[in-house]
Amino acid sequence: MSVDKINSADRAAQVRTQKTIEPFARYENLREKGLWLDIPGPADTIDQDKHGIRSALADVGIGYIGWTHNTFANNQLPNATRSSIANQLYMGQNPTFATANFMIVTYDLSRFGVPDGQIVVGAEQQYWTWKRPGPDRVGLNTLAYYQTFFDRTLELKLGYLRNQNEFTGTFFGGGISGSNMFALFQAGMSTNAAPTPAVNLKYNLGNRLYNKVSVQRSISPDGPYAQITENLSGLNWSTANAGILFVDELGYKSNAATGVPDTWLRAGVGFNTSHYKNLADPDQQRESGNNFHYIAADRQLSQSDAEGAPSRGIYGGFSVMVAPADLNRISRYYELRLYAKGPFDSRPSDLIALVATNTAWSKFAVDAALAEGQLAHRDTTAITGTYTAHLAPGIYASVGMSYIHNATSVTHTPQTEHALNLLVSTLIFF
Repeated sequence: MSVDKINSADRAAQVRTQKTIEPFARYENLREKGLWLDIPGPADTIDQDKHGIRSALADVGIGYIGWTHNTFANNQLPNATRSSIANQLYMGQNPTFATANFMIVTYDLSRFGVPDGQIVVGAEQQYWTWKRPGPDRVGLNTLAYYQTFFDRTLELKLGYLRNQNEFTGTFFGGGISGSNMFALFQAGMSTNAAPTPAVNLKYNLGNRLYNKVSVQRSISPDGPYAQITENLSGLNWSTANAGILFVDELGYKSNAATGVPDTWLRAGVGFNTSHYKNLADPDQQRESGNNFHYIAADRQLSQSDAEGAPSRGIYGGFSVMVAPADLNRISRYYELRLYAKGPFDSRPSDLIALVATNTAWSKFAVDAALAEGQLAHRDTTAITGTYTAHLAPGIYASVGMSYIHNATSVTHTPQTEHALNLLVSTLIFF
């Protein structure tokens, strides 16, 4: 081919690429800001821009994303010891189904000269066949204001926030698989189903180092279930015995690029003024001073497509979370994870994950149960393997198995000492 023909072909390819990208690139500024959680953009939704609805809203500064996350767990061991729903002790003891549905709407304030300015409003609905993780609800998920200062050196976010998506980074693989964060929830951190008033400020020290702090109204010191029961809508300013939670996270984050592995290191502390029951002496008055510490790291170990998609490859990571045993049922949480993004060339957006966890229970809660003559265990260990397939734009499906030794909290029976849960979930974005 002549040089002119080659150049002409290149220009035509560039035009085709631009036409493919541009319709979705215009929505980037309308995605919720301030999160570590990588919620997909419009290109990875089932509706994309059908009938021009998303475009028409974008023209007036409005963006949206919605999704439904449905999970199912069922113990496959023959001695599963089925019970009534009311007496179920762990997820999967009976066939357990849960659904969580979200709708997030953003409004762009940068069009009025506010640097990266954004208003975010979101709602959440959840339903569980097993009620202990949280009662059924429909209510607020977030109501936030965001902007930056000094050329994005400072990021401010305030309002009713769910700090589980602002700190720690407990999901991996684009938010498809994740860790157990209950060790931080028990110490007051807000959740998707229990947002609370908060002010978050992030200081970016260059492109990779950051320090992020939060002054947050704590969720109930009696846990997420009590918080949601008392405040189903999520709009109440506070709940009984809840105080203020202070969180500080220092981190280093480097995104994958050609020849540069993805790396995220973070460590955080929290201090809570809420009034907690003392597990060492249940008869004494509630006391404040609860706290937690955590450290986590994720590192890309290899790149399978460094030129085309550098984020593809094998990753390793760990998490450690610690809290006082006299005020928290979970005193320590350890996790090791190994996962692969885009494990096969034919499946570049799938995820394989193998996760091992150990949850140590409060020695005071365990000793109290033993003193009453109950069977009790000091920790729970689980090994979980999952495969998540990206079936189509906006559609993910996951299947896996999880072996759990001591699936219940603190106390058990001979029949509930072991569980082998089949895990199935779907995640659909629109």
